[in-house]
Amino acid sequence: PATVCGYAPRQRLDVVVNILTNLAVNTGRIRVFGGTQKRPNLHIEDMSAAYLFLLQQDDAKIDGKTYNIGYENHSLMKIADIVKSVVGNNVDVAVEPTDDLRSYHVSSEKIRRELGFAPTHTIEQAVSGLVDAFKAGRLPNSLNDPRYFNIKMMQNISLK
Repeated sequence: PATVCGYAPRQRLDVVVNILTNLAVNTGRIRVFGGTQKRPNLHIEDMSAAYLFLLQQDDAKIDGKTYNIGYENHSLMKIADIVKSVVGNNVDVAVEPTDDLRSYHVSSEKIRRELGFAPTHTIEQAVSGLVDAFKAGRLPNSLNDPRYFNIKMMQNISLK
C-alpha cells in the first residue's frame, strides 16, 4: 500500500499527511523539508475497503499476484497546501532545505484494470477526519505521546 493517512483508532502520526495535519492543528506551523519530493497516499477507509474487497475475490483470480494500492501521489508542498486549505489559512508553512530528495510513486492501475477496485477517498478527506478527531479530543497529547509514533514506541519498549 501507499502511505496510509487519515483518522483510525490505532492512530499513526508519523506519516506525512498525518504529521502535517497534527502540526497545523496543534502548533499552527508546518515545516516542509524540500517540497518537490513525491509521496503516495491512501486513505485508511480505502485501505480497509481494499482488504475486504480482496478477501471476497476468488482465490484463483488473485493467487500469486501482487497489487499496489494508492490513490494520490503529490509533492510534499502540495500536501502542505492541502493541509493548510483544510485546517485554515492561518497555518504558517515554512519550507526548509534538505538533502533528502527521494520521491515515491504508487500506481493502482493494475488492481483497477484486473479487479475493478479503485480508491475513492482524498487527502482532503483524510485531513478533515483528523481535524475532527483532534477537535473531539480523540487524539490527546498528539505531539508527544509515543503511541502515535512507531519509532518512539519501539524505543520505549526497548524493541530491537
